Amino acid sequence: QVQLVESGGGLVQPGGSLRLSCTASGSIFRVNAMGWYRQAPGKERELVATITSGGSTNYADSMKGRFTISRDNAKNTVYLQMNSLKPEDTAVYYCNAEVLQALVLLTTHCWGQGTQVTVSS
Repeated sequence: QVQLVESGGGLVQPGGSLRLSCTASGSIFRVNAMGWYRQAPGKERELVATITSGGSTNYADSMKGRFTISRDNAKNTVYLQMNSLKPEDTAVYYCNAEVLQALVLLTTHCWGQGTQVTVSS
């Protein structure tokens, strides 16, 4: 079993910043790509950013220049630094990871429970 636990969401004013964290734990041999997705009310879940184990990153166009994804491989943790936040960034943010499980050596795509980010004055 593998679990992803997110933290760092909350209420912030427009123009403000937040930093999300997500840590993978459990029966892990290796964590491959990790990423962040978000889902606003009434909308489909969308990509925010991804990062490979080697540090290569990919961002949705609307997040480029404002959001930065990073990771600490030793801690199986991915971060999302969000700057210049806008009301339209309001959503539940979900962590995702591709995990090679220990012992069984099966690859699993895991999701966190989500953390709410609200941008409002």
